[in-house]
Amino acid sequence: MIGASARLLRLLSLLSSRPSWTCAELAERMAVTDRTVRRDVARLRELGYRVDSEAGPWGGYRLRAGSRVPPLILDDEEALAVAVGLSEAALGGDQAALSAMLKLRQVLPWRIADRLGELDEAFVRLPGSGDAPIRPGLLLELAAACRRGERARLSYTDAQGRPSVRDIDPYRLVHTGRRWYFVARDVARGQWRTFRADRVDRVRPTGHPADLTDPPDPADLVSRNIANGPYPLTATVRLPLPLREALRIVPATVGTHRPDGPDATITEVGGPDPDGLARYLLGLGTPLRVLAPEAVREALVRQAGALAAQNAGVRASRGS
Repeated sequence: MIGASARLLRLLSLLSSRPSWTCAELAERMAVTDRTVRRDVARLRELGYRVDSEAGPWGGYRLRAGSRVPPLILDDEEALAVAVGLSEAALGGDQAALSAMLKLRQVLPWRIADRLGELDEAFVRLPGSGDAPIRPGLLLELAAACRRGERARLSYTDAQGRPSVRDIDPYRLVHTGRRWYFVARDVARGQWRTFRADRVDRVRPTGHPADLTDPPDPADLVSRNIANGPYPLTATVRLPLPLREALRIVPATVGTHRPDGPDATITEVGGPDPDGLARYLLGLGTPLRVLAPEAVREALVRQAGALAAQNAGVRASRGS
């Protein structure tokens, strides 16, 4: 039931996004068979959607030009199934599913919303390696806070386990492929901050308008904070590579980058201590120059010298 109902919404969304689709294209995008596409198109027609089809190898499906798209009518069980499916997709990092879930929950009848809440409480999610679970419904609360444009009161627990309550101006949710981050302006500090969504305990509206003057690029802010935030030491290095190649070697979630001409990149990387940073830089397997600090440069020279000496000794013993 979850798959069929969610599939109809996905099919309708695809048909609305461009003038024409072949059956094979729709099947590939939806990860189903051609037969399933034909069956779902027939179901949409039964519900009142005017979907035209053209035969032949270059034919396909399209919503009739100039037609009004009627609402998708779902019974209680189908609406609940779609809501559950979208919730699970949102927790897996699907931004479109999160947006759709937010819209759907705003119009769900109370009897369905109550059942969905009961299911949320009953679910047990086993997080992947290194991932922390997110409280059911929390992503929707954070997304709603961003859409309202209203100042909120955030209850948050930091990495050291210290709880705090602060007023924030919500702005965006960012998914890194591993975790969700909440970007907001800390009112008391007057700074744009990132908060791990799994460490948010509660967010409550205050009734006051948010101040979103001069907001940052949310993805860039999250990348920089992930790369340098947890570490006590940061090294600045010059890579003799264009920015695109530098990003392949040092991802944006590990270091921050800025071009130094067309063929070089200045990269900042965080680490626990000079030796740890030196080991990481050696492991990149590319020429580089440490610009700062001196302690990291010395550690890199020392470790590279020791490695060269060990390999020179092996070569000499084999020659004898």
